[in-house]
Amino acid sequence: MKKYQKLIISLLCDGLGYVSFIFPPFDFIWAPLSAYFMTKLYKGKEGRVAAVITFVEEALPFFDVIPTFSLMWLYTYVLKPEKKTTIKA
Repeated sequence: MKKYQKLIISLLCDGLGYVSFIFPPFDFIWAPLSAYFMTKLYKGKEGRVAAVITFVEEALPFFDVIPTFSLMWLYTYVLKPEKKTTIKA
């Protein structure tokens, strides 16, 4: 999946998180789903850690304003330090 496709999906997932302001019981459905989607969008240890954070953020009241998916995209494609490769002689 291309990085800008992930950005669009991340923005949509963050938008779905705001539904609970209108319909609070939506968090019971969205919290586990958002954690699952996070692990599918972002692989590895970072994705699993982000999934736990997303689950907690969506499950707790009044924390839904944090755009967790978008922040993870920013971390992955803008802020994350690149892995250095070393060449042995």
